[in-house]
Amino acid sequence: MSGAVGVGARYDGDAGGAGGGGPVPGGGPGGSGDDAEALLRARLRRADEQIEAPPGLWDRIRESDGAPEPAVARPRRRPYALVLGVAAAVAAVALGVWWLVRPGPVHVRPAGPPPTVRLTVHNSESACRGRRLLECALRLAKDPHAPYAARGNSAGRVWHGDVLTARCVVTDGRLVRDEAGLTSTRWYLVTTGQGVEGWLPGVRTRNTHEVPVCPEGHK
Repeated sequence: MSGAVGVGARYDGDAGGAGGGGPVPGGGPGGSGDDAEALLRARLRRADEQIEAPPGLWDRIRESDGAPEPAVARPRRRPYALVLGVAAAVAAVALGVWWLVRPGPVHVRPAGPPPTVRLTVHNSESACRGRRLLECALRLAKDPHAPYAARGNSAGRVWHGDVLTARCVVTDGRLVRDEAGLTSTRWYLVTTGQGVEGWLPGVRTRNTHEVPVCPEGHK
């Protein structure tokens, strides 16, 4: 008995060849498991090669890579500027107030002679008031605590109406009585218009001005 025995569909390695469909993945009557795996990989590779990128995709990627970094928010400095402005305003106001109420220049006067008081000589004897005679002269003493009429206690002479400059007064000098009976222990340290210095008894003037008391060295 002659005849051919069919062996089924033949696999020649071409998935799209004429002769029927290829073997089923996973093995089977038409081929082994390795052949199915190779067929699957071939189909996946072919599908990957047929994928096309959308138009402009790579340009958009490049643009996104070169885009500037987002700006980082910086802390606001407004409060610091406000504080500095307020401080400057306060300083300006303080400077203006100081300029308005600032003290004027201080002038230091050099120490000069003590203040003086002008005294007018008075003679109790009316007959000598208009005459500059030696008999009408009044004595200036050297020492207000010594006897007024003592021989060596004479510093100079003055007459009725002479204007003298008094520097100071002692209140505990020798007691002197004038021709009208008036007494006083006050003595004035005076200087005449000719520069003669001496002590004038209080009874020889009618002073109405305040005269400072002499320091200890003049007593």
